[in-house]
Amino acid sequence: MAIAHSVLDFQSYSTDALNAEKIQLIESSVAQFGAPLLLLDCDAIRQQYRALQQALPTVTLHFALKPLPHPAVVRTLMAEGACFDLATTGEVELVQQLGVEPERTIHTHPIKRDSDIREALAYGTRVFVVDNLNELEKFRRYCDEVELLVRLSFRNSEAFADLSKKFGCSIEQAMMIITMAKEWNIRIKGLSFHVGSQTANPQKYVDAIHACAALMQQVVEAGLPALSTLDIGGGFPVSYNSKVMPIELFCQPINAALKTLPETMQVLAEPGRFIVAPAMTSIASVMGSAERDGQIWYYLDDGIYGSFIGLIFDDAKYPLHTLKHSSEYFASVLSGPTCDSIDVIAENILLPRLDNGDLVIAKMMGAYTSATATDFNFFKRAHTVVLNEEVVDQERLLG
Repeated sequence: MAIAHSVLDFQSYSTDALNAEKIQLIESSVAQFGAPLLLLDCDAIRQQYRALQQALPTVTLHFALKPLPHPAVVRTLMAEGACFDLATTGEVELVQQLGVEPERTIHTHPIKRDSDIREALAYGTRVFVVDNLNELEKFRRYCDEVELLVRLSFRNSEAFADLSKKFGCSIEQAMMIITMAKEWNIRIKGLSFHVGSQTANPQKYVDAIHACAALMQQVVEAGLPALSTLDIGGGFPVSYNSKVMPIELFCQPINAALKTLPETMQVLAEPGRFIVAPAMTSIASVMGSAERDGQIWYYLDDGIYGSFIGLIFDDAKYPLHTLKHSSEYFASVLSGPTCDSIDVIAENILLPRLDNGDLVIAKMMGAYTSATATDFNFFKRAHTVVLNEEVVDQERLLG
């Protein structure tokens, strides 16, 4: 099975979106490091973080490491004053090694082994998430050390990944958890939710915020300790080959809903994809070509089992470009390097005639690419080259 794309206007695959400076950077990077490559631009991380921070001014942003757990990303966001959302012991170890203060972290995986809890506590993380009584009971022995968020489920069929299918509880179940926590002397700090990945409609956040506010009132009326924190999760959308709402407009109704909460309410968010997706550019080279069924197949040195693995499980149709200009274009297929027939990046696209060694560029490659790539068939993963990380120190000195 191949990942099929319809024939597109080659303007989507032209050099127009790559200026001369970018092209020179791409060519010099390949000359120095070879291909395949991933160029990680820390400037783009700063821009995305600041844009979301400005769009959600009353919200503390905890970057979710999952889509791109790269040390340069963590260091860049540390310098921006960001906090971090951790989900595994491996992520705890990464931020600990890089010197992130544990007070700037939360641990949001709803299901954890006791060893995961102990490792996070040893590091200094104190805020965890639960969504069922079995999970709550794991914290009885740590009741003096932790504060918990109860994760609610808000199903979202419009999202690419409806995370509430796997995690989260109902309002009724949340009340049971909060009631039992009081019996067990476990402090419930607040509520959390995640409306789903690549959520295009901000009303999903608004509805969830209002439902959480109602539950918080219900908690008070039941004589249980008042809740002080709401975590609105991630899911903020980015543009791949189709446009999404600008983030400042997207967040306007969310901000309006947050204003209905008590002024003392602490609000958190867990952005991942939004911060890192635009920060990485993929560079692959043509290994060989063949004509099959009226199309030219180009075999690249990166593919579905490598940086393009998101084409299998993620809602990411990466914008593609070549560095060649031509007056004639041909129906083409871009294939990955492995011996598996599923390893196809794009079919039925119009490209100029490419030669061995020519480069194919993909943008918006920061989220769920290098983090999920494999070494299948013993093709090595793309090497990551970090750009503009040193600007952090210069900015601080100038400031």
